[in-house]
Amino acid sequence: MPTKWMPRAMRVAPQLDPVLTAEPVRRRHALLVNPFYPKDPHGSFGKHVLTPSLALTSVAASTPSHWDVAYWDENLLHGPPPGDPCPEVVGITVHLTTARRAYELARWYRRRGARVVLGGLHVISCPEEAAPHADALAIGDGVALWARILRDVEAGRLQDVYRADFRRCSREDPTPRRDLLAREEYLTTTSLIATRGCHNRCGFCYLSTKGMHIPYQVRDVEQIADEFVRDGQPYGVFIDNNLGSKPEYLRKLCRALRPLKKIWSAAVSIDVADDPSLMREMALAGCTGVFIGFESLRNDNITDARKKSPRTEDYARRVELFHRNGIQVTGSFVLGFDHDREDVFEQTVRWIERNRLECATFNILTPYPGTPLFSQMEAEGRLLHKDWSQYDAAHVVFRPKHLTAEQLSEGYAWCYRRLFSHRSIWRRRPRDRRAVAAYMAMSYLYKRSNLLWHLLIKYRLTARVWRPLVELTRRRHLRFRRRLEIEDEIDNLVTPGHGGAVASAECPRLPDARGRSGQSSPRRDEPDRDVWREHETTTAGTRRGAASVRR
Repeated sequence: MPTKWMPRAMRVAPQLDPVLTAEPVRRRHALLVNPFYPKDPHGSFGKHVLTPSLALTSVAASTPSHWDVAYWDENLLHGPPPGDPCPEVVGITVHLTTARRAYELARWYRRRGARVVLGGLHVISCPEEAAPHADALAIGDGVALWARILRDVEAGRLQDVYRADFRRCSREDPTPRRDLLAREEYLTTTSLIATRGCHNRCGFCYLSTKGMHIPYQVRDVEQIADEFVRDGQPYGVFIDNNLGSKPEYLRKLCRALRPLKKIWSAAVSIDVADDPSLMREMALAGCTGVFIGFESLRNDNITDARKKSPRTEDYARRVELFHRNGIQVTGSFVLGFDHDREDVFEQTVRWIERNRLECATFNILTPYPGTPLFSQMEAEGRLLHKDWSQYDAAHVVFRPKHLTAEQLSEGYAWCYRRLFSHRSIWRRRPRDRRAVAAYMAMSYLYKRSNLLWHLLIKYRLTARVWRPLVELTRRRHLRFRRRLEIEDEIDNLVTPGHGGAVASAECPRLPDARGRSGQSSPRRDEPDRDVWREHETTTAGTRRGAASVRR
């Protein structure tokens, strides 16, 4: 995959028309904008059209009924947001890397007579910086503030700053306005959120931003299932920070999703694997993939980050548990921690390949303003600059402790080149031969086809190309789930009332006593999997006997 080539449209924001129109402002018309941000040439462009912004569609849902509201995402490559006629109110979400573009859009709309409201994470962390660029700031929960802001615009009493914490019951959130979306432009429009907050508060994470406290809350599982059904998509993406923070809630959610016969993916922490029966519930409910923030393979880095996590030596066994339940793993790794040295890049990639992670993302450690990490780096004089456009986890913005900035930057690029290489993709193929073809297709289309992605996005072909593949994946997973269900039924025959708890810790395609299987056996030179050998031996006879009972 080329790492230097990049279409202009993926790296430069669309030009705004400098000519002022004479058209009057359209009253009671609001526009919500997701600003353009330059794409990282090392990663797949596909991730930028995976799902739409749930934050903005949720804000749109709180718009008073006598207002019109529209949504514009500059990253869909259709040019700048509309300005003729000019909306009365423009709401722009501001993140660290979009701040410069957001301020440019704000100036453009204000010159045309619109009232501009800025919100989002960067406004929470840097309100003094954002204030000169807006008529009003929405600091905190935008869903709670939006209707109030529009009422004040109508009454002519717009305030400079609006604040709302995140303590409002998440069950009261309105259903996102997915009807505003161009459905053909995303892999799926079913972005879902079941929980709010996270049981971790890592020092480098945006959730640790000063002044930002999001208490952990859950929504009724029936609400989530209903949203999933009503959007009519076969695949949903949970955008929760950590869907597994409360295991029993996740179990309840899985049981609500299971009858839908849909597939979904979510971010969870690796400690979800503490309970193998929960992982089986996830698989039976349609979970085909998880995003896990491993962050580092060094325990001292995890400790410094203040992350609650199992020992890194146990990561491999836990990944195997996901795989044994047919759940793909995308790992996220941060490079540049204070205990990282020159060997961190090769060690990380080799671990990914040895444990057959289907995908991974790499991030250069980035001290976001307002976080404990930023305060530490600033106090130590290690920040190189405060050009927020470079604070995108793809550029080095601080002085690493045991690496040079050049080593960190080059190592980051090397990790992606290696991960997306033909050799690495093949090494990480699933052991289940039935899953190899789909894995290879997805790997090459998603990871090595940025030219294709650019064209799919530009010509609105994302859904047309990808959704048939998604539907094939759903059908294949339904067959796989049926095999899991049969396996649980067999185990219940052997051990009545056992409910699949043992089965959930077993591979659905484990070899029998004669070593026959639909997949290759685990490599015996991999110590991470030694723990399974005794288990395979003791269960083989039980399975053979149970199968004869079933016959």
